[in-house]
Amino acid sequence: MNQIDDVRQPRPVRDSQSEMSEIVLPNDANPLGALLGGRLMHWIDLAGAMAAHRHARNYVVTAAIDHMDFWVPVHVGDLVILRSSVNRVFRTSMEVGVKVWVENYIADDCHHVGSAYLTFVAIDAGGRHVEVPAVIPETDDQRRRYEDAGRRREIRRAERERRRSNVR
Repeated sequence: MNQIDDVRQPRPVRDSQSEMSEIVLPNDANPLGALLGGRLMHWIDLAGAMAAHRHARNYVVTAAIDHMDFWVPVHVGDLVILRSSVNRVFRTSMEVGVKVWVENYIADDCHHVGSAYLTFVAIDAGGRHVEVPAVIPETDDQRRRYEDAGRRREIRRAERERRRSNVR
């Protein structure tokens, strides 16, 4: 099998799973010592891109991010843990889920901060879209996320069409 054939072979979700951690420093926070939402969104984008790169084995760019809810505050000194994986592939694009946790290692507790779904598009060095190998969900949770990603894609398409028709 040549390298091109290998790049197009379907890959299991586990091959894309990524994790990154960040300690919240004063430069990441507002005057009240809480993590800036924009900084968290930047980290989410990076964590999502890691999973997308691992799966596509190619350059990827962020095409969209679904809404973001912040369920618990994150403070200076907390450890932020971001876990990501590819949920589903759609020819040249893929949906990546990112789940964010905050760990207070002094108090020994961990809380779910929020989750986000991002769409990445694989591109070549010239910026042209390239096909992405299919993803293979292996667990019940991965299969659920795979199916949910299809429903979210339809919702995003309908919303895009609604916005376009309102502009005309």
